[in-house]
Amino acid sequence: MVDRGVIMTFTADSAQNFFSDISNYSTQKSSAITSAIAVLRSLNVDERLALLWFIHTKVGYYINPAATGPARLHLFTGLLNQIKLMSNEEQLQVMRDLIAQKNTQISRSYGIFSNNTKLAFWYELSELMEQGIVIPISTEHELSPQGKEAIELFKKLGFAQQITVLRKVVTEMGVNPFIE
Repeated sequence: MVDRGVIMTFTADSAQNFFSDISNYSTQKSSAITSAIAVLRSLNVDERLALLWFIHTKVGYYINPAATGPARLHLFTGLLNQIKLMSNEEQLQVMRDLIAQKNTQISRSYGIFSNNTKLAFWYELSELMEQGIVIPISTEHELSPQGKEAIELFKKLGFAQQITVLRKVVTEMGVNPFIE
């Protein structure tokens, strides 16, 4: 005897409802990501930096293997070595310049990295902060209401959404010297 399982019949209406539900779910996820990115963009440079540190402490351990994909780690090793040799204030200024998209040598070098390489760069930079090799971000920084809102929005996102937000944020940093 052959078990034929459950036979489902789809009508045009039931199929439309099914795909409408999927579309609404996708739109809701996209809206949450868009909202989180918009709030992040509204923050000042130091709050963005503090938020990057917060994100690293929450999801950083999963980023390297899970999210950077085929990052070209050798491309930014020299850049990280330059940053390691700087004073703490210079290191902090480099991070601020990247976030603020200031046209500096390091921002231009960073600007030509692929999205995955930029994500891997910030992961490695955060790891150097944890090790005390690069100046860590102050956890005593008092966030504005918008900064607190950004953290709350980020916490509500699923892991894949968090990675999407983080990738979008770090992709926008630096200066691409090939784009005018």
